[in-house]
Amino acid sequence: MSILGPSGSGKSTLLRCINWLETPDRGKILLGGAPVGRRPDGKLMSDRELAKVRARMGMVFQSFNLWPHFTVLQNVIEAPTQVLGMARDAATARAEELLEKVGLADKRDVYSYSLSGGQKQRVAIARALCMSPEVLLFDEPTSALDPELIGEVLAVMRDLAAEGMTMVVVTHEMGFARDVCEEVVFMDKGKVVERAAPSAFFSAPKTDRAKQFLTRYA
Repeated sequence: MSILGPSGSGKSTLLRCINWLETPDRGKILLGGAPVGRRPDGKLMSDRELAKVRARMGMVFQSFNLWPHFTVLQNVIEAPTQVLGMARDAATARAEELLEKVGLADKRDVYSYSLSGGQKQRVAIARALCMSPEVLLFDEPTSALDPELIGEVLAVMRDLAAEGMTMVVVTHEMGFARDVCEEVVFMDKGKVVERAAPSAFFSAPKTDRAKQFLTRYA
């Protein structure tokens, strides 16, 4: 699913509500039918309970959020070993598989601060995948990249989509939304204005606001 809309429309806020980085004022967030953030009785989850739920979701930020004093491998295995309690050898083997998947096996022992933006973002994707999440959340993953680096990140995301990974992507990449995603959500002024298959949304948007947006961005 792609979440589209102009800047300030609430896309990132909606994404952050899904894993409770922002606390929704009302409504419910469900992951696989189970509540996120609040227990079935409506009371807020404890930090421990919320951490367990968040471990089922991976999030990739536009600013990468890698630890610069860690190597690429250390960045990828830190969460599964510390949060999931995975054995270091198992986490390392899994990390090496994922670094191969994102095309960075040769950067295993390089410190993350020395990588390009596109490489950092691909490490961030591998790090999220190493937690074996049920869903990946992407918050404008290519917006901080130079144009020539965007393609390498989108290629990884296309591969994940082809493998059946559930992803919710806040993006301005209209081609990706049109060609890869199964559903588009269009937001404006904090509200969902349209929700449709990409073929319908891009060829025949139902609202004037969506038509205006596509004229400018698509």
